[in-house]
Amino acid sequence: MFLSFRDLDTLYGFTGHLYKALHDSGIHTFIDDENLQRGEEITPTIVKAIEESRIAIIVLSINYASSTRCLDELATIHDCLKRKRLLVLPVFYYVDPSQVRSQKGSFGETLTKHKERLKHNTEKLVKWSMALHQVTDLFNFYIKHGYPTLPVFFYIKILLD
Repeated sequence: MFLSFRDLDTLYGFTGHLYKALHDSGIHTFIDDENLQRGEEITPTIVKAIEESRIAIIVLSINYASSTRCLDELATIHDCLKRKRLLVLPVFYYVDPSQVRSQKGSFGETLTKHKERLKHNTEKLVKWSMALHQVTDLFNFYIKHGYPTLPVFFYIKILLD
């Protein structure tokens, strides 16, 4: 299993607890929480981990799209999904899925900044935008403020058993 997440938002909360629950259940889960600097592109090791995974959980949080690494992971996950090699479970962590789909709010603002910075690489921007849009069509978990996250852990475990 591969976990894609924005470390600043969820590593020491939701994603950290999810990783522990998966690990304690004996599910081999790839998580890169130490080796990458912010903004750095994904490495061949991460691409390989995604391609060799059977399941990917994407924790879409408020700052997820601000990380080009996260967007590159998402695009790679989306490519594997299109080839029918990967089950993808998106978790919308305090983010409205409609904002991700329409790329409004923080997702729209961040993509606009990326567009200004990456004018020469429109192919990458199109991949990111398409992956963000299409991930909302998948079965997903929407965690709102005040919503207990424990049922999400149990449901993911049931899906994996």
